[in-house]
Amino acid sequence: MSERAAKITPTDDDEQPDDQITDSATPDAAAETETEADSESTPKPVTNGAESVIRALENAGVEYAFGVQGGAIMPVYDALYDSDITHITMAHEQGASHAADAYGIVAGKPGICLATSGPGATNLVTGLADADMDSDPMVALTGQVPTEFVGNDAFQETDTTGVTTPVTKNNSFATDPDRVGTDVSEAFALASEGRPGPTLVDLPKDITKSETDVEPDAPKTPDTYTVQEEADPEIVEAAAERIENSERPALLLGGGVIKAEASEVCREFAIEHEIPVITTMPGLGSFPEDHELSMEMAGMHGTGYANMAVTHCDTLIGIGTRFDDRLTGGIETFAPDAELIHIDIDPAEISKNIHADYPLVGDAATVVEQLQEAVDASPQATKWRAQCQQWKSDYSMAYDTPEDEPVQPQFVVEALDEATSDNAIVTTGVGQHQMWACQYWTYTEPRTWVSSHGLGTMGYGLPAAIGARVAADDDQEVVCIDGDGSFLMTLQGLSVAVREDLDITVAVLNNEYIGMVRQWQDAFFDGRHSASDYGWMPEFDKLAEAFGAQGFRIDEYDDVADTIQDAIAYDGPSVIDVHIDPQANVYPMVPSGGDNGQFALTEDQL
Repeated sequence: MSERAAKITPTDDDEQPDDQITDSATPDAAAETETEADSESTPKPVTNGAESVIRALENAGVEYAFGVQGGAIMPVYDALYDSDITHITMAHEQGASHAADAYGIVAGKPGICLATSGPGATNLVTGLADADMDSDPMVALTGQVPTEFVGNDAFQETDTTGVTTPVTKNNSFATDPDRVGTDVSEAFALASEGRPGPTLVDLPKDITKSETDVEPDAPKTPDTYTVQEEADPEIVEAAAERIENSERPALLLGGGVIKAEASEVCREFAIEHEIPVITTMPGLGSFPEDHELSMEMAGMHGTGYANMAVTHCDTLIGIGTRFDDRLTGGIETFAPDAELIHIDIDPAEISKNIHADYPLVGDAATVVEQLQEAVDASPQATKWRAQCQQWKSDYSMAYDTPEDEPVQPQFVVEALDEATSDNAIVTTGVGQHQMWACQYWTYTEPRTWVSSHGLGTMGYGLPAAIGARVAADDDQEVVCIDGDGSFLMTLQGLSVAVREDLDITVAVLNNEYIGMVRQWQDAFFDGRHSASDYGWMPEFDKLAEAFGAQGFRIDEYDDVADTIQDAIAYDGPSVIDVHIDPQANVYPMVPSGGDNGQFALTEDQL
């Protein structure tokens, strides 16, 4: 007889009426129901290192992970089987890292990617390097051979922490099953705190298989890791005085503005004080480009008016930017008349490339709020704003669309923009198509531009679209503007998009070249097209159909609007093979190391 039955069964010496039996049973029955509910809401205790790893991700609120199975990571995947975390099986580990990167950009929290040891881990390296260059939050979990085999050239062994140290914010090698979950929690916290970046935990198979009942700590950075949130008040006051007395001020918003959730406070500051706003490429969307103060993107392929504003301003307020060479051109000619106010959370970036007259180390949103309080009067810059508007007119981004010539790529980008909502997300690969997507799409919201900036990774666009789609709101369109060369590098990701029924639209701007290389060869190598002219490309629309996606093709201007509308309306992955003018080039252009104020509008000016 069960203990419970004994409790409710009357004895011979103590007869009870039936209603009393029922009443006496009720509290115990309720207690059992409550216990069952508690057991459902309380996670099962961890029993091994792999379960501790997954518990750490669950504690961090992780909902999605991207990866590829394999031998050394198999215990972690076995633990993932019982988790509510949704795993997206990618077609290649590089795709997993790019998808996790893009997820982090759109969601504003670390994306998760998993891979096995050896080639699985090394295939993540490009995505790790990409996230490291662009300060994107990401956590990579890699399997490793058992500890006793490490260093013996075991099957699929690679010194993963050694390989990835230069391209991660932090990495660690797990050595203790009681500690491994906390290793992962710490990696998650480090990926997003301060200056974001990719972190990695290498997981030997014996550690993830070993028994443990230790629950992982909540995500927390080490006690030795400190981040300065507020800038030095004295320097803030000095910078504010400089802004008040400026006659030609300009704001330069970088990707750090978006990562710090500082877009709104920067917009308010710019609009209140009527300061023209320039963005870097990673900063697209931090300020609405349909606002009259917007000068759009500066740099090698920035607008002529943005580069003129940078060149002629007397005060440049750089926020969340590292002043890389694609932005600055020649250091000696960058903003030559300006005093620089530089706001960045990473003190290593201050005066690294461009000397900061007012170094403000701290969180972008916090420091801009400090400046907002310190600036008592707006700069008197009416003439300067008029000059900026004149430059917009003088260096318009207009282009010709002759009916007797192939479709111009700029026209296609604008048509895609017109067919989608203001909060649509754009992902790209790298090359000419990326620059056209920067120049001819109007960005008005943060976290709607997802691309490879510092590393310049061809093939980024499609896996990034997968990660962005998973992170995006249901009503947001996701459009990948890709080049034929970039698309070929990771098109196996179409199998993922079809399997997962992801609603993405891919527009392949097909010119049968590695277009940017061809453009540079024409400009600087006497037109010698060494290894840049494909001369042939597969029919991407038919290839899409083979994968199970919907394929479309554009050859004429008359095809553009309706085809784009049909592709976007299709509920699932679609691919548009857009045959563009193979001789179309990206302008404006500043030669590498050149003067931003001397940008070329045609090849003859280079």
